[in-house]
Amino acid sequence: MIRVPELPEVENARQVVEKALDRTISGVDDADEYVCRPHHPGEIDQALKGGRLVAAHRRGKTMWCDTVTADGDEGPHLGIHLGMGGRIFVTGPSGDAGSLYAGGDPHVGGMPKQPGERPDKPEWDRVTISFDDGGALRLFDKRRLGRVHLEPAVEALGPDAAEITRDEFRSRVGKGIVAIKAKLLDQSVLAGVGNLLADETLWQAKLRPSRPAGELSTEELDDLRRVLRKATRAAIAHGGVHTGEVIPYRKKDATCPRCGAPMERGTVGGRTTWWCSAEQSD
Repeated sequence: MIRVPELPEVENARQVVEKALDRTISGVDDADEYVCRPHHPGEIDQALKGGRLVAAHRRGKTMWCDTVTADGDEGPHLGIHLGMGGRIFVTGPSGDAGSLYAGGDPHVGGMPKQPGERPDKPEWDRVTISFDDGGALRLFDKRRLGRVHLEPAVEALGPDAAEITRDEFRSRVGKGIVAIKAKLLDQSVLAGVGNLLADETLWQAKLRPSRPAGELSTEELDDLRRVLRKATRAAIAHGGVHTGEVIPYRKKDATCPRCGAPMERGTVGGRTTWWCSAEQSD
């Protein structure tokens, strides 16, 4: 199974980035022009060198940092995207044994086999921000689909799925003939829900993924929002969306862990979808 970082994994990565705040940047290895597009090598280094990351933010699956320059002025925003399988590693000051922090999907890899060793594939370090205390922040990305760039655009994203208000959820999600799962996956409607979190949330809410969003009652929408927030918090706390209750049962010949009915598979909103044949049939 390919696990794509969703809101919980990106929030976990954001919390790790916070370990890199308020540390003076001695340099940035931004030589990978694809990962750092549209910048040329040296542009990000020039923009950040001598300055500091001062805050780490997230909306949905999008993460960015506020920065200040060496003179203490407001610097550019730094976007850090995990892509399909990126992971963030932050090390503490040199000599601080055991100060390695990892954020993102724990199945991606990149951890050293022994304390003090290099990661298992150092060539998959796509961007590294080094600090003058000897530590670093690095984007580890086997598939090279992550991205680090200046001034990321977040205006097109909907409200964060973990923070969307009741009224916003009703007005944004509960309209139209589009399948409710497709509506949850639309990042312009609400940001952060991926394929696994959508299946987990709809299973917990006992809603058929293909049901038109506009058919849900106000009570069903309010319950769906509560379930989404609960499932998101649980995934953040437990290490990612793969820890959801129904996720291990998204496979052939599996049965629903709640009622024992066969799990069904189909395509909704262009994505492979699993649901309980009994409790999510209406």
